[in-house]
This record gives sequence, structure tokens and C-alpha cells, in this order.
Amino acid sequence: MLFLHRSALSALCLSLLLTSAPSVQAAEAPAPADEKPVERHPLPERSQAEASALERQVPPQEQQQLQAGSDSFLALWKPANSAEAEGVVIIVPGAGENADWPQAIAPLRSKLPDAHWGTLSLSLPDVNVDTLPPRVIEPPKAAVDTSSKEGSTAAKPVEQAASAEAEGTDPAVVPGADEQDKTDAKRIFDRIDAAVAFAQTQSARSVVLLGHGTGAWWAARYLSEKQPSQVQKLVMVAGKTPAARQPDLQQLAPSLKVPTADVFYQDGASERKNAQERIQAAKRAKNDGYKQVSLTALPGNSAAEQEQLYRRVRGWLSPQAGAN
Repeated sequence: MLFLHRSALSALCLSLLLTSAPSVQAAEAPAPADEKPVERHPLPERSQAEASALERQVPPQEQQQLQAGSDSFLALWKPANSAEAEGVVIIVPGAGENADWPQAIAPLRSKLPDAHWGTLSLSLPDVNVDTLPPRVIEPPKAAVDTSSKEGSTAAKPVEQAASAEAEGTDPAVVPGADEQDKTDAKRIFDRIDAAVAFAQTQSARSVVLLGHGTGAWWAARYLSEKQPSQVQKLVMVAGKTPAARQPDLQQLAPSLKVPTADVFYQDGASERKNAQERIQAAKRAKNDGYKQVSLTALPGNSAAEQEQLYRRVRGWLSPQAGAN
């Protein structure tokens, strides 16, 4: 009986193994070649998410949906509080900012209408060249025979990278950065074009570009490359060059052919040095339309600091109003 019981138990185990084998094989079998991978929708741009938030916060009468190529984007519009407006100031925010940013952007767009200027504050698209990952250089393998031809060949990329670093060049240049820069510039320029066209529908006597932070660089580059006759002035507030972009604001701004106000904060040594270099370059170029306006930061008193900025910008745009 014991022999029969053990035989029956062995037969049962063998049966279970045989019946489970096909299911294991099925689980390990690869997916059919014609099966398509699941498509994931790309995440929305950060700027789109911020624009959607502004649409819920800003009064509808201030919102304008403008068309730039295939893109529709949000701009915030406030007409001048005057029967005879001086013109329209198009505000270009900097990196990480939106069309109603609390520093510089929102105060200027809200207050300049009282100085007879309409304001149109733009939402800019995300730009990518600053955030592309650098190319990774593989370290040399431990077991490389440098006396052999293969070892010598394998070590060359690392040696070249070290040589490039010693010479002051960057071995981690991002492939395709030039093309990405052109794409970014076109998207931003198209939005500024759309803003200029909107300003003209408001019968603006004068159109001014005002850029804050890196937005000042984009506005200056737009004027340098496109030289639009519809834009008469440029205001740069705390302007700076975005990372990995050319040309530098130090060379770009003083060469512009339109009257330019270079508003800078004089508290930092680097800001003062850069401002001095720009005004000296403008003098060498005999650019009499290039003016600088220095401000003092007021830590802990943001309202007074923004009021100071508004008064200085207003005074440059409308000297007669600034004298009152």
C-alpha cells in the first residue's frame, strides 16, 4: 500500500508540472511583432500650465488669445486710461516668469496705463537649449593595454576630451543646439510679431518692447535680427543673457538702432561692471540713443521697489509725465 501511495503521489506531481509548463511559457513568450507600443501623450509645457492658471485668475476682459504660426497663446491686455494714448508697451517676461509675474511684469503692466500707455504682456513658450543634457564622455576602462593598438585607439576620445578641457574648449557640446536655438527663436519671434500686429489694431502711435531678465535679451535679439519698423523703442529691465546663448547682451544691446533704456540695479558688483561695459560699447558705437537708468534694490519693501521702477520707466517713456 505504501508503494502504491508513493507512486500515485509522484504521478500527481508530474501531472501538475506538465499542466503548468504551457502557462509559464506563455508568460515568457515575447509580444507579437505587430503589436504597437502604448502611445503616451507628451506632457504640456510649463508655460501652458501657467497660462491656464492665469486664465482662471485674471479678469476675462484682460485676456487676449493671439495666434503665432500654429500656436495660440495668452497675452494680458490693458488699454491706456486716456482718450489719447501714447502707444502700447509689449512686455516680454524672462525665464521662469509668466505674463503676470509679481516682479516688474505685473506692476508695470498694471500701472503704465495710468501714464497713457496700453500694455500687452506675453506668455512665452518653453525654450530647450538651456536644459538639454550634456554629452557624457565614457571614462577609460581599467584593463586597457596602452601598449597595444586597440588600447591606444580606445583611449583617444578621453585624451581628446582632456586636451579640449585644457585648451578651454567645452567637450560636452550639446548636439543639435544650433537647430534648437533657431526653433526657440522662431517661436518667440512669432509671438512678438503677433503682439506687434495686435498693437497696430489698437491704433498705437508708438510701440515699445520691454523685456525683463532674459526677456530683455530676447527683445534685443528680436530687434537686432528682424529690425521691425513698427517698434520705436526698447526698455531692458535687469537684462541678462540666457545660458548657452549668443551673442552676449554686452555686445547685442549697444548696437541696436532704436532708442534703448538700459535699467539696471547698481547694488551688485557684476551688475555695475556689465552695465559699464554696455554703456562704454554704446559710446564707442556713437549710439546716442542708448541711455542707462540705475536703480537701488529695496530689500523688504517690494512695493516701494516696484514703484521706483515704474516711475523711472514712465519718466523715460514720457519725459513730460515724469516731470510732473
